Amino acid sequence: MIAALLIGFGLGASVAAQLGPMSLLAIRSTLRSGIAVGLAIGAGIAVIDTLYAAAGAAGAAGLLTFEPVRLVAGVAGAAVLAYLGIKTLYSAFRIRLGGETGEELATPRRAFVVALGATASNPLTIASWAAVFAAASTAGAAEGAAVLMLLAGVGLGSLTWMAILAGGVSIAGRFVGDRMLRAVDALAGLGLLGFGGLLAYRTLRD
Repeated sequence: MIAALLIGFGLGASVAAQLGPMSLLAIRSTLRSGIAVGLAIGAGIAVIDTLYAAAGAAGAAGLLTFEPVRLVAGVAGAAVLAYLGIKTLYSAFRIRLGGETGEELATPRRAFVVALGATASNPLTIASWAAVFAAASTAGAAEGAAVLMLLAGVGLGSLTWMAILAGGVSIAGRFVGDRMLRAVDALAGLGLLGFGGLLAYRTLRD
């Protein structure tokens, strides 16, 4: 049981540590609004990672073999990422000297809700988690009650990595000026648009 928890922790941390759209959003939002917002985003990511891992373990990936479901899921996910990218780019080029608006992720509650939606915007990752759990089952780490421990580990691993990221970015943010913040906004916005475009391309190509 402990082994399953540790394996899940490693999987969750490894997936969260990959540079992706949510990592970019967490970095940008932590710099803009502080560590509490960064931690809220991390919590939202961890919740969806755990739910998608559970869906993968339960065999929900089979639903994505139906072309209409796969197509709608992929396009919807790409649209969400593109929307976040455009908003972030707007923030980068807006003429101002600091100060957040109500439209931005200025509170932990808002950040948590947005993180849930943004992370859930790519349900195609359920297929990846299904493959992970298939491998874990072959190794005997995802059988019976061990599955619950594995899922708990995934959530804890994801949350731990995001907390480390938010903490590090928060410390670095003390030395970042407004010009650098706008540069981070621009890079994060372009990254979100890029990931959205890649998701749309893969969805329509396949």
